[in-house]
Parts: sequence; C-alpha cells; structure tokens
Amino acid sequence: MKDPSLRRSVTLFRAFMRERQEPERCYALLARDAADQVERHLPVNGKVVVDVGGGAGYFTEEFRRRGAQAFLFEPDLRELGARGAKPPEGAVVADGYLLPVATGSADVTFSSNVLEHVADPQTFLSELVRVTRPGGLIYVAFTNWLSPWGGHEWAPWHYLGAERARARYERRTGTPAKHTLGVNLYAHHIGPTLRQVRAREDVTVVSARSRYWPFLAESVAKVPGVREFTTWNLLLILRRCP
Repeated sequence: MKDPSLRRSVTLFRAFMRERQEPERCYALLARDAADQVERHLPVNGKVVVDVGGGAGYFTEEFRRRGAQAFLFEPDLRELGARGAKPPEGAVVADGYLLPVATGSADVTFSSNVLEHVADPQTFLSELVRVTRPGGLIYVAFTNWLSPWGGHEWAPWHYLGAERARARYERRTGTPAKHTLGVNLYAHHIGPTLRQVRAREDVTVVSARSRYWPFLAESVAKVPGVREFTTWNLLLILRRCP
C-alpha cells in the first residue's frame, strides 16, 4: 500500500478536531477513507462485508454505496441511535466475541476503533477471523494506549494516569466521562498486538501501519517503543489463510 498524501492526513485531522460539532461530516469522511483502504486490496462491489462495532452505521452505509452487501453488528443500543435516526436496515445488536454469523461467510470483516474497547482482544480477533472466508480480508484499526489520543476524551492527560486524567476531565467539563479504564477502555499496545497476530497460523499480515500518517506509515509501526507514541492509530489488514 502506498503512503497516502499529506493533504488527506490534514483533512482527516481537521475533521476529527470538529467531531463533536460536525459528527456527520467527520464520520462520513472517515468511512470513505476506510473503504478506500479496504479497496486497495479487495474491491467490495458484490462482496459481503461484516462491520463489527460500527456504531451508528457510517461504515456500513459507505460499503453499501459501493455495492457491497454490508451488515452492521453493534453491541450498544446507544451507539446505534447516536445519529438521532434509525440505524442502517438490518443492523443487529450483537457482541463481537460471539457474532451470529456463519463461519467463513464474509469477504471482508471490518472493525474500526473497537479493539481498544474490548477486554480480550485475542478472542475478539479470533471471532473476526472465524467469520471471514479463506482468502478474505480482516480490517482492524485501533487507538493504542500510548497514542496521544489513547485516553480518548481525557487525552493526553492519560500519560499522567488514567484516574487523574478522568477526574480532570470531569472537573473541567462538569460532565461524566464516557470512558473508564478497565470498564470500556483498555490499555492495549502495538508491540504485543503485532506479536499475537503474527503468531497466528490462520492469518497472514498484509499490512501493519499507521492509519493516518502521510509518509513512512509502515516504517513508523516497525520501531519498538517509538511506535507506541507515534503510530497514533494502528491499522492491520490481515488475510484469512486457506
């Protein structure tokens, strides 16, 4: 995969900075970008795409616009209704650890910014692999804990401790924090994740790179220690082995 452009990275960052004010624009743009990343490896027209943890359905809708048979599985009813409208037709409330999907039935299994919210990433990844057909793709992108955005809404103060950062956020905003470490946010790291994935015999790693960097995106993810802070968001594209 060629490195994307600086313009693309700046556009995504600007949209991200206005996520709360313009969520539709932000997530529609992110969905188009993610679908582009998938289609560098596999055109989705006519393919079955399983979107795991896709929230309000932006990714599912984008894949459908490109001709895919896309299905949304989301465990949180609040996320499904986050846009104030009905979720995509056919959306299913389901846990990513145990998907109601037949083994080997998806051409693409897609997960964007979900892994940092699951306590057992190995089991979660195994389920994504299970539902993917041999030769199919698994797309997994997540924000690692030592990323500048690792603490989510209370970042970057998570570097000083999760409880301190969370308390600071609540004092400053006067509202409860959405995330709590060990409850719905977990401290996952790039190094252990890559080792676990590469040790599997049921997938091969097609790409392991920074999702948003405009240059040297694969190189950044290869440097131990440094990658934990600079990758920001790790993108893994895996291929299901025969």
